[in-house]
Amino acid sequence: MTTESTSIPSSPGPWPSAGQGSASSLASLAPQRGAPGRTATRPRRRTPRRRFTALPLVAADVLAVLVAAGLLPDPRTGTRLLLLVTGCVLVLHSHAGMYRPGTLAVALDELPALAARAGFAWCLAAAAVAAYAPATAIGPVPLATAFAAHLTAVCLLRGLVHARRRRTHRAHPRSALVIGGAAAARRFAAAVGQHPEYGMRPVGIVGTRPDIGAPQSGAEPGLPVLSTTEEVHRAVIQNAVRDAVFLTDDPGLVTLFQQYGCTTWRVGGDRHGGPMSDHLWGYGCRRLVPPSERRGRAAKRALDLAVAVPASTLVLPVLLVCALAVRLSDGPGVLFRQERVGQNGRLFTLLKFRTLRPSDETESATRWSVANDRRMSAVGNFLRRSSLDELPQLWNVLRGDMSLVGPRPERPYFVAQFSRIHAGYAARHRMPVGLTGLAQVHGLRGDTSIEDRCRFDNHYIDHWSLWQDVRILLRTAAGLVRPAGS
Repeated sequence: MTTESTSIPSSPGPWPSAGQGSASSLASLAPQRGAPGRTATRPRRRTPRRRFTALPLVAADVLAVLVAAGLLPDPRTGTRLLLLVTGCVLVLHSHAGMYRPGTLAVALDELPALAARAGFAWCLAAAAVAAYAPATAIGPVPLATAFAAHLTAVCLLRGLVHARRRRTHRAHPRSALVIGGAAAARRFAAAVGQHPEYGMRPVGIVGTRPDIGAPQSGAEPGLPVLSTTEEVHRAVIQNAVRDAVFLTDDPGLVTLFQQYGCTTWRVGGDRHGGPMSDHLWGYGCRRLVPPSERRGRAAKRALDLAVAVPASTLVLPVLLVCALAVRLSDGPGVLFRQERVGQNGRLFTLLKFRTLRPSDETESATRWSVANDRRMSAVGNFLRRSSLDELPQLWNVLRGDMSLVGPRPERPYFVAQFSRIHAGYAARHRMPVGLTGLAQVHGLRGDTSIEDRCRFDNHYIDHWSLWQDVRILLRTAAGLVRPAGS
């Protein structure tokens, strides 16, 4: 890996344009502890009090099933179906994101999805009851009646919830920042500001300094343009900003605002399906879901545990042998502990077998690892070339600090540097860091290009699937027979 000898600015500069991937904007996600300006620029994890809550929609779904089950002639069958249908509907709706915040949700737009999931739930529940207790099986006519009653009730109840939410939005719009060119952002802010039913009140624009002199189109001329991390940080805190609306693609800034606890939206861009009501005064939009909320993250964690738990048991003899070899060769201090940057910029302590002893903590935190360091013993050199020094990180996986597959974690000092040099580097932290990753199975380990690494890492995140994790693990296992070191 190479740092490409690029000079590093000592303080946050202008906010980068959307096309540049917001490298400098995210450079401060994980600065060194004690570094100047750390408090002013690092996003503080917030859990703002949100007006949106899934509870009213969940209550509407449950009440609709209760109404339908009450129409069945046999109370015992009704009770069984009530429990089964309720559980099935809640799981299906949660999986489809029907409890997430939207713009101006309309019950009629949801009707096809509600009908499909309700029909599936009632048929599945009726089949289960018939298999368990044939004597209480429900006939087709009562089943169709219950389904129709459920669908009618859920549309009415959800409609009431959405109407109440629109009234709340109109009375108490949330502060929002608009990200994009100043001229386009002001036009959008003016349109949304005149229609508070969408629940947003633009309070500023995030752009670059050259945009400040752009024509203001006579719309919202008083909105400030923010161009540095410090300005954005201050605006988010002082205005209690809870929404960030993106007019251009910028994964790095999306991650930054999600770190602040903001709901992030993308206006325009490619749209594939979705309800017609998903717009902001004619501007098509979609919510940008944080990686932690996407489907399959629970499955990813389950895969980590399913592999890491037995693997930790199987490699225990190898761990003991490696620990003994390090102790005999290099003296006390078998494990090497180092602060690394994890998902969303969180810091954690990474474990490795010690392969050499740095002269001090500063060298450990800021010196790039170089192959064939003269201070490295024969044991340390073997552990590093064979990647056996990484085995203690199974404990990090079990703790949840890391995943088996993901971008490799780096030290805060280098994260700050590389984020300023390489567009998109900081966006690697949208997902949990890993023991291995797509970059590593393509040979990008050790002294290789950081630009190539971050491109592979972001490609992995953008196209993640559970099967891809399995493939990467299999390729990593196959690669252990011809180790190249790290």
